[in-house]
Amino acid sequence: MRQIIVDTDILILHLRGYEDARKALSEAARNSLLCCSAITVGEIHAGMKETEQEATEKLLDSLLVIDVDRNIAALAGDYRRTIKSHQLELDDCLIAATCAIHKATLITGNVKHYPMKDFEKKSVRMT
Repeated sequence: MRQIIVDTDILILHLRGYEDARKALSEAARNSLLCCSAITVGEIHAGMKETEQEATEKLLDSLLVIDVDRNIAALAGDYRRTIKSHQLELDDCLIAATCAIHKATLITGNVKHYPMKDFEKKSVRMT
């Protein structure tokens, strides 16, 4: 089954009730296994409101969480070192490397954060 890695922004918007994010997740779940990076779990918890804790845990429990291993960490470091056209954040590099290593598609509202060319990206436009 094809893997879709959901970026942090989409999960946050889903939790906050944005219909476009809910639709994107629902459509992706029809034919794919929904995943997220362990980095996303940390980012979600860092920005979580106390009132969102139960819904957040339920959402994260519904996803396959992919841990960062040595291969992912090394590729992320390579991205950060070699891609000079953007000021890349390490967390985005780790999420991107997770997609590349697992041959997964990234669903994100922030395609510009991911200039890498070795994995597929799907942009979700939030209105």
